[in-house]
Amino acid sequence: MRIALYKMDDEEVGTYTLDEALAMVGFGKFQGLVLAYAGLGWFAEAMEIMILSFIGAAVKSEWGLSSSQESLLTTGVFAGMLIGAYSWGLISDNYGRRKGVLSIAVVGSGAGFLSSFSPNYLSLVIARGLVGFSLGGGPVFLSWFLEFVPASNRGMWMVIFSTFWTFGSIFEASLAWIVMPRLNWRWLLALSSVPSFALLLFYGVAPESPRYLCMKGRTSDALRILEKMTSVNQTKLPPGILVSGRTIGQDEDCNPQEVMSPLHPLLRENIMQSKSGFSSFFMLFSSRLIQTTLLLWVLYFGNCFSYYGIILLTSKLSSGQSGCFKTILSYGNLHDTSLYVTSFVTSLAELPGLLLSAILIDRVGRKQSMALMFVIAFIFLLPLLTHQSAVLTTCLLFGARMCAMGTFTVACIYTPELYPTPVRTTGAGVASSMGRIGGLVCPLVAVGLVTECHQTAAVVLFLVVLVLSVVCILLFPYETKGRELSDAMVVSS
Repeated sequence: MRIALYKMDDEEVGTYTLDEALAMVGFGKFQGLVLAYAGLGWFAEAMEIMILSFIGAAVKSEWGLSSSQESLLTTGVFAGMLIGAYSWGLISDNYGRRKGVLSIAVVGSGAGFLSSFSPNYLSLVIARGLVGFSLGGGPVFLSWFLEFVPASNRGMWMVIFSTFWTFGSIFEASLAWIVMPRLNWRWLLALSSVPSFALLLFYGVAPESPRYLCMKGRTSDALRILEKMTSVNQTKLPPGILVSGRTIGQDEDCNPQEVMSPLHPLLRENIMQSKSGFSSFFMLFSSRLIQTTLLLWVLYFGNCFSYYGIILLTSKLSSGQSGCFKTILSYGNLHDTSLYVTSFVTSLAELPGLLLSAILIDRVGRKQSMALMFVIAFIFLLPLLTHQSAVLTTCLLFGARMCAMGTFTVACIYTPELYPTPVRTTGAGVASSMGRIGGLVCPLVAVGLVTECHQTAAVVLFLVVLVLSVVCILLFPYETKGRELSDAMVVSS
């Protein structure tokens, strides 16, 4: 929709918005490069999360740790993610997506590699906590890529983006299967940091988000990126002048007389507020966003609790014993490959999970997709209230992880769509932080309860969380299927 006509040299010149430009440029090779780089960030994060299933028992055996100390290795990572998700969101919203990506890669690669040389338990916990801090930047990669994608097929491309997470999980399970029986956990940590180093290596090809630049009033910079996009994609921009949320008279290259839009006063207010990092956080609690913010927090807690819980349950139930789990794999019998086989098989479940979310997300919408997949996950976990055979347990965990991945994918797409550009990565980051609290609790349930022969209690807790998540989804006021990203507050459904 054209929002103004400028009068320049006695001629009226049309204008176009960033969403109109993206729609005309389409999804081409340029976005493919952005997808590859942002996807590599998620690939690296998935590997570092999946590694938690393999190193705990090995470190416990080598250093004689207690079960609580083993759990703290995982908890420390999620504690770092909790802090990092908020911090990286603020950095990205106030200093740029590109600078946020660089900082995440520096911290992740350095801490990941150095953790493989940890001389004692305390140094390992600290190093892995720093890795967790970098992993909290996952929403930055997602929001950055999202801002390059046209609204018409955004759901499909965001699901494709999520496949990088799945392949990262599968790759890490395969790597552990190869490395752990032959070498040790230090080699696994070192090799798993390679994708983060690759982010640094290819950082030069990462462009700044034109939507972020427009939000900051840097329309000419955004236009240069759009022109490069058209050159790579071999398309063209709409005729006229690109307008941002700011009055164009404030931009360095253009000086039209007036821009008439009811959204502009609010945009100018948002821009001024976003100059302060903490103000972007408090904007999440404005009257128009507080309900969405609080519901997202509950959703992310339930989503992360169930997703990571299923991953950790896989490692603890892989022995397939009925009764107390006294034969859970330890470093002493790591040459028994049942843990790696089970982890690899259940990691493959994420592929049909992605396919399911791709089928549903643009057909029935974000809310209905998540609710349906949570219900199916509930059905898969229900038989685990009692001890099942190893084969049946693996099949049930396969189905549960398939649905958990599907809901995780849709939630990660839905969240940045709900928030306006000035607070998009902050909102997604803080919601992700709330999810990390679920990740903090998970080790106490999956490792603690199951190890202490309380499998039924652990599964009941997972089922309750799934039910609460469905109720939360039904209360969301907005459906974002097919709508453009907002540069101001979301005011209508």
